[in-house]
Amino acid sequence: MKKFIIKYFSSFAYFYVHLRHRLFIALGLSLTVGVLDGFGIAMFLPLLESTDGQASSDDMGGMGFLVDFMEWIGLGTGINAVLFMLIFFFCLKGIFYFGSSYYSVFLKKYFVTKMRFDNIDRLSNFKYKSFVQTDTGRIQNTFSGEVSRVMQAYTYYFNTIQSFIMVVVYSAMAFFANAQFAFFVLLGGALTNFIYSKIYKLTKKLSRELTAGAHVYQGLLIQKVAFFKYLKATGLIYRFGNKLKQNIRTVEDIGIRMGKLSAILSGSREPLVVTVVAVVILVQVNFFETSMGVIILSLLFFYRALSYIMGLQNSWNQFISTSGSLENMTSFMRELSKSEEKFGPVKDFTFRNAITLENMSFNYGNTAILKDINLKLNKNETIAFVGESGSGKTTLVNVLTGLMNPDEGKIFIDDVDRSSLDMRVFSQKIGYITQEPVIFDDTVFNNITFWDEPTPENKAKFWDALEKASISEFVRELEEKENAELGSNGIMVSGGQKQRLSIARELYKDIEILIMDEATSALDSETEKAIQKNIDALKGRYTILIVAHRLSTIKNADKIVLLQKGYVKGIGNFYDLTQQSNIFKNMVSLQEI
Repeated sequence: MKKFIIKYFSSFAYFYVHLRHRLFIALGLSLTVGVLDGFGIAMFLPLLESTDGQASSDDMGGMGFLVDFMEWIGLGTGINAVLFMLIFFFCLKGIFYFGSSYYSVFLKKYFVTKMRFDNIDRLSNFKYKSFVQTDTGRIQNTFSGEVSRVMQAYTYYFNTIQSFIMVVVYSAMAFFANAQFAFFVLLGGALTNFIYSKIYKLTKKLSRELTAGAHVYQGLLIQKVAFFKYLKATGLIYRFGNKLKQNIRTVEDIGIRMGKLSAILSGSREPLVVTVVAVVILVQVNFFETSMGVIILSLLFFYRALSYIMGLQNSWNQFISTSGSLENMTSFMRELSKSEEKFGPVKDFTFRNAITLENMSFNYGNTAILKDINLKLNKNETIAFVGESGSGKTTLVNVLTGLMNPDEGKIFIDDVDRSSLDMRVFSQKIGYITQEPVIFDDTVFNNITFWDEPTPENKAKFWDALEKASISEFVRELEEKENAELGSNGIMVSGGQKQRLSIARELYKDIEILIMDEATSALDSETEKAIQKNIDALKGRYTILIVAHRLSTIKNADKIVLLQKGYVKGIGNFYDLTQQSNIFKNMVSLQEI
């Protein structure tokens, strides 16, 4: 059953996961609207057929139960009673139609909100190791453009189901009125649908190509923005722009081909259906001598069904045109779920003594990056990690922060196995500063406080963090002070000021571990020394982990860990390593320290 549902009703299953019982409420309202409309239409025939002012169930074929019901409740079957029932059914239909339409709007908003929330949660819990191996263009496109297309897919799919319900309702009533006529019309309608099957398949194929093209476009666009300075300075921005244009032409060409198929469907659908109905009427009248009155009632139902049949086919084709986005969203969310971070049950803990690594190894695929690491990092020590490029410095820090988990060995925080901890709690105790500091396009206050409310307590904490990072004087000199806008990626401030602001943000969080990953390597010597002085002032108050290329910046570290090709080759302070390790001594000599 599960395989059957996945194969034939995977789209319905996707929407059901998000909407649950709400989906059936909406479908129930649509069904009620169709039934009430059909009852209202059925009341027209007694008005046309009656000659003595009294309706007869014999005039209505299988729908005669409505007239029998009127007699049973004592309403009578006169013209006034028929008109009353006609008005009653259409008024009741109007009420349910309002409810159905309003609920449909609510459902769409609920669906897109839940889908976005689920995407945010899944991305938040996505393993960092999996993230760095994922196409950023696909992430960008799936979480932006694809959400809108999936919303369209939901609308088209739901419209298809609604139209199908209406077609079933009106077809059932047509069967009640004249089963033979209804059977022939439905048979003709089913035959016409085979004509469109190849168009549906081609549309689905083009939809997948459209989604893939959108992934490429988003990836190229992200790279153009990220590397704008380089592309602009080297004149390559125009060649890169041409590459983007080529991708746009490809995507637009697919859209045009899909539009052509949709136009073929729209233009040919009504003539085909009307031809089928006309042929069936001729057969009924000439060969079966069926009463035109009953045919007219059945035809009234089919006239209603006709518009929904056309709507159904149109909605289904539009759904197929967006189904590539739905397939992509479903598969990508499945991938995110497979790589979801697992969190331990222990939430209440405090880092008191040391972080210990025992026989720890880490791999990227089949490539070993860190091998058999045994290391103890005491609380409030300043520990530096040095080594040539590719030695595993940054990877080791990523493992220590919990961004990545070891493939072998254990990590203990104090005496507790880290795998039993809820790393979401532990991560909040970590401050992280990289070579490219993170500056949001917002005010100084919001950058430091991460959008905390500007209460007196938070403002005092804000200025205290700025003081510790030696950036308070600069902020006070700004015209808008803490409300000054920093611009996209901190364009309004210098590299050194960005780093100080980043340090201030981490100190505002009441962290216990501060990580500096090549944080000053892109700065000039004077600025680097100034920031290094700030970091030295924090010694003994935080556990500071420094990934450094310039050895001059870590001379005052309590402990230096020397890495080479993923192995720890030496541990000690600057003086000890210079005496004990020829590798480190050569590094010092090369940098003329």
